[in-house]
Amino acid sequence: MILVTGGAGYIGSHVVLALQAAGFGVLVLDNLSHGHREFVPPEILQTMDLEDRAGLARLFAEHPIEAVVHMAAFIEVGESVRKPDVYYRNNVYGTLCLLEAMVAAEVRALVFSSTCAIYGEPQALPLTEEHPQHPLSPYGAGKMTVERILGDFDAAYALRSVAFRYFNAAGAHPEVRIGEDHRPESHLIPLVLDAAMGRRSLITIFGEDYSTPDGTCVRDYIHVCDLADSHVLGVKYLLGGGASNAFNLGNGNGFSVREVIETVERVSGRQVTIQVGARRPGDPAVLVGSSARARQLLGWTPRFDSLETIVSTAWDWHQYRFE
Repeated sequence: MILVTGGAGYIGSHVVLALQAAGFGVLVLDNLSHGHREFVPPEILQTMDLEDRAGLARLFAEHPIEAVVHMAAFIEVGESVRKPDVYYRNNVYGTLCLLEAMVAAEVRALVFSSTCAIYGEPQALPLTEEHPQHPLSPYGAGKMTVERILGDFDAAYALRSVAFRYFNAAGAHPEVRIGEDHRPESHLIPLVLDAAMGRRSLITIFGEDYSTPDGTCVRDYIHVCDLADSHVLGVKYLLGGGASNAFNLGNGNGFSVREVIETVERVSGRQVTIQVGARRPGDPAVLVGSSARARQLLGWTPRFDSLETIVSTAWDWHQYRFE
């Protein structure tokens, strides 16, 4: 059985479906502060906080858990700057509670949701796993800290881990079963879809004078189902005896803000009103990653790698969820 923390969230719920499709029994732990109860079958959902040490001990004692996929975290970069204490407590201390429970239960395989935000301002592109780590926010710093804790737990307790450094997760399940629904929403594609649906009046482009082909920021968007597939491979890798490692997960292609808006307009058949604002502090011109290590060691290959496909699945979900 695989325990998925944060399994009622956007990416987590897709990972649950992928693990089940691969034949794994799954148990979900989520406090539902940001997750959606309806995204997870009720019979596999345990509503609990990671800081509930007694509850974690019971959970591991009562279920034959082989490995953990740890996705429970707060994810808003800007909020982490305003509330660093909340982010360090939830994302770092909560993870420490989980790791201690795993060690006590002799569960020694963990797939961790990390982030490309640990790298900070790019010094070279595409970003590889060896890129220096200089996170620009408490969110990124917390994820970097957890990765270092995982290295220490491997050395001390033989708890092996895979850290997946996500780029920009996007899209939705092709069968329109689950998708992205953050409240409040801060990710570009669902925000542009909101504008196309009339749920918001316009989209602001923050800066159009970057050194990119059309002057707007370029980002690496990876379909959420491709992310989910990688977690299945990560679990199999660890259960097969694989050593601890970190892997970038990205498309390897960069798409600009204007390209995203134009693709949404083309897919939806609706026009999006835009306004141009000033650059946001700390926004790099380009963030694109190399996933060569994941492709080589895990055999991972993105299946939904075109922006058109990513946006199309997100649009189908948006219509189902909000219209």
